[in-house]
Amino acid sequence: MSTAEAAPETAEAQDPGHRSKSSSPRQIPVIGVVAEDEEMQGVFKPMDLNRVIKLLEENDEDDLEEKQLKSVKKLVRYYQNGLPLRDLAQIFKILNLCAGKIENQPCFIEPAYDILKLCGLPFLKKKVSDEITYAEDTANSVALLGELMKIPSSELRIQICKCIIDFYHSEPPKKHIPGYQQASSSYKIKMAEVGGLAKTMVQSMILLENQLVEKLWVLKVLQHLSTSEANCTLMVKAQAASKICAHLNDTDPSGQLLFRSSEILWNLLEKSSKEEIIQQLSNLECLLALKKVFKNLFMRGFSHYDRQLRNDILVITTIIAQNPGAPMIECGFTRDLILFATFNEVKSQNPLVKGLKLSNSYEDFELKKLLFNIIVILCKDLPTVQLLIDGKVVLALFTYVKRPEKHKIIEWSVAQHEELQLHAIATLSSVAPLLIEEYMSCQGNARVLAFLEWCESEDPFFSHGNSFHGTGGRGNKFAQMRYSLRLLRAMVYLEDETVNTDLCEKGTIQQLIGIFKNMISKSNEKEEAIVLEIQSDILLILSGLCEHHIQRKEIFGTEGVDIILHVMKADPKKFQSGLGYSVLLFSTLDSIWCCILGCYPSEDYFLEKEGIFLLLDILALNQKKFCNLILGIMVEFCDNPKTAAHVNAWRGKKGQTAASLLIKLWRTEEKELGVKRDKNGKIVDTKKPLFTSFQEEQKIMPLPANCPSIAVMDVAENIRAKIYAVLGKLDFENLPGLSAEDFITLCIIHRYLDFKIGEIWNEIYEEIKLEKLRPVSSDKKILESITTASETIGKMVASLQSEMIESQTRQDMQNEQRVYTKIQGTHKQRELANKSWENFLARTSNAKILKKAKRLQEKAIESSKYNEQPQNAIYHRTVIRGLNTTVPSGRVVTVESTPVRLLGGPLADTDIALKKLPIRGGALQRVKTVKTVDETKKSIPS
Repeated sequence: MSTAEAAPETAEAQDPGHRSKSSSPRQIPVIGVVAEDEEMQGVFKPMDLNRVIKLLEENDEDDLEEKQLKSVKKLVRYYQNGLPLRDLAQIFKILNLCAGKIENQPCFIEPAYDILKLCGLPFLKKKVSDEITYAEDTANSVALLGELMKIPSSELRIQICKCIIDFYHSEPPKKHIPGYQQASSSYKIKMAEVGGLAKTMVQSMILLENQLVEKLWVLKVLQHLSTSEANCTLMVKAQAASKICAHLNDTDPSGQLLFRSSEILWNLLEKSSKEEIIQQLSNLECLLALKKVFKNLFMRGFSHYDRQLRNDILVITTIIAQNPGAPMIECGFTRDLILFATFNEVKSQNPLVKGLKLSNSYEDFELKKLLFNIIVILCKDLPTVQLLIDGKVVLALFTYVKRPEKHKIIEWSVAQHEELQLHAIATLSSVAPLLIEEYMSCQGNARVLAFLEWCESEDPFFSHGNSFHGTGGRGNKFAQMRYSLRLLRAMVYLEDETVNTDLCEKGTIQQLIGIFKNMISKSNEKEEAIVLEIQSDILLILSGLCEHHIQRKEIFGTEGVDIILHVMKADPKKFQSGLGYSVLLFSTLDSIWCCILGCYPSEDYFLEKEGIFLLLDILALNQKKFCNLILGIMVEFCDNPKTAAHVNAWRGKKGQTAASLLIKLWRTEEKELGVKRDKNGKIVDTKKPLFTSFQEEQKIMPLPANCPSIAVMDVAENIRAKIYAVLGKLDFENLPGLSAEDFITLCIIHRYLDFKIGEIWNEIYEEIKLEKLRPVSSDKKILESITTASETIGKMVASLQSEMIESQTRQDMQNEQRVYTKIQGTHKQRELANKSWENFLARTSNAKILKKAKRLQEKAIESSKYNEQPQNAIYHRTVIRGLNTTVPSGRVVTVESTPVRLLGGPLADTDIALKKLPIRGGALQRVKTVKTVDETKKSIPS
């Protein structure tokens, strides 16, 4: 059968067998009218979908309903293998028309149902570009599924849900259709995101208040949709979290509602705005629902599934509790959670926990840790403190702070008990500072110190170190020691005199110093990080205890100074290793400030052990994070009269002195601050000699009297004031080892206080102008004189710097001249040496010149003699006759130029020839090896 014969309705105005081309670039969508032999192959044959739509829109004819149903059934039959993307919009329009007729014509439920079943089939594309071309139509069509949930038909609603779920479980077409291929597996999911299907599905839940089956199917759909971030964002906008959470306690024998709801809440928390979800759940209705679910699962849930679900609900509650505005106390959830967290350790008569006991299963173990964790979060809300007191939380947590008791049966395994112990101590670090009275009533200090004593002891104990809190503590007690010290540090830093006095009376200072010394001997590379943390905490605790108390500083004594010096002697490279050495050094510097300064015996011992040298060595590393603190310590130390000698005696690399180092730090600081200086370090602006670039950018503005101005804040925000203070205490006039550049900078440092005072007065004057105030004549005159005086000092310093620069320039020129003079003298000496050598060569190569030189020599000798000889004087000749040399000679002459064998021996032709040859064959010779006379004879052939 031909195409024209198969669809005669579309060719009424045409000749038989002829088909005209459509003027539209796109052909009219058709459905297939399939022959029996072609139906087996799944071939689409054209049929006008517009005719079906037009037919469904009509409502005049008597037998119209039958025709409409017949056309829809035909459509369903011919699209049983998939829906082409190009026809999707019209098919969904047909679906929408059928849905609109259901209210008055229930017989259209079945056709709508059948079309919905087709929507679960694969979408088919003829071209690769079809997915993009028909994306908008597809997205709108998929979004229509959510709108159809308004139809009051349970059967259709369930089928819609099944259809959407099939998006996530796509299957290949049952039959291959020539010319078509299946759209990508994620195409439907993407179109659901674009069309906003998730939002409409959330909104449809309002229609399903009392219809459990449909509600479960919708939750299943939302569970699938919530795996996408885009869908989660849409669901959040539709208030999905609060709507789902409010119905957690709806009756459901199957248990699916609670499971799927918790899963959706988890997905929303992970894949959308966590803050928005918390805000939606932080209402009384949601928290009451969560409370009821958790209590039911806690008291009546015994299966593995129930316990897992209980823990999930608790985690969601923990996240909500992070919001201070959540009414956790008002709904009674906080009180119940505290009760559940402590009933095992503190016996309670509350009926909620009567006869209740936790097992050592993994889920119950996780529950215990989650309860400890939520206590830490809840205690941040101060109204919770009274509930913590009533629940005896501190006492319950302290049951874990004790050494293991042998042969005692506990409900947890050894590894579980260790992890809970560490978690309990960590929880105490947050809770105990809020409950000081309860902490002291439980003898908290004594318990912690006794536990620390066990941690330090050699008692056999094998730590598992499996948990987060047990990191670095496998096979030792370091983890227990670390968290115990954190607890002590938290209590000490409250600065509560009762707690600190009790600690000192119990010998805490000596005990901690002893622990520190033991840690030095026990530390190794594997545990270095945790050891450094322990040492840092010990020093911080000691600082907190000793600060402002001279007696405690005396107890700290020389042993404490020794541990501080030990840290300061560490390799400087370690301070940049990232293993905690920087934190340890900060703790050490803090303990110098708090435990040594102010106690003269400790200060003297620190100086005696070259502590100032070590401080300056660290300062010379030029690490900005340490400079401020070290300079502050130096300022305080310089009050000790013995300090100046140590500071001046220090020498760094290349003989650098402490004064030179401090001035160099000043220049570096000013460069970073953007202070204006010329290339020689001279003041550029005499009116504002200390102004930084930040001060230049900030405009002066009137401030209240209690607010520091920019000029005042500048003193605290950089190290210039401290450098000035240290150099001032060392005496500006007697600083060793300074260069000309240092002296130029020193002029500015020397006048730092004058400049800063002038700068502050200038700010006051400018503020008065901005506020349009007119000072009285005398005040105005004083202000102007102060400003003028400050500028005069600036000019004077600049002038002094100019003189120094000129003096240095002259000195450099003189030094350069001396160098040139030295070079000239060297060249002259070389010329004289060359001339002497030339004369020597002339004498040795020309006999006449030699004789002439000899005569001149003899004449010079004679002219130098004293003519009148005293009586009875013995005259000795000073010249050897017959000697053919022109150099002063003795009885032995070393001749380097002519070999002995050629002249017959030394002095052979002189009047006083030697009677015996030297053992080496004559006069001494500057040679490495010389043969003797016998060796020479032996070497001559006979």
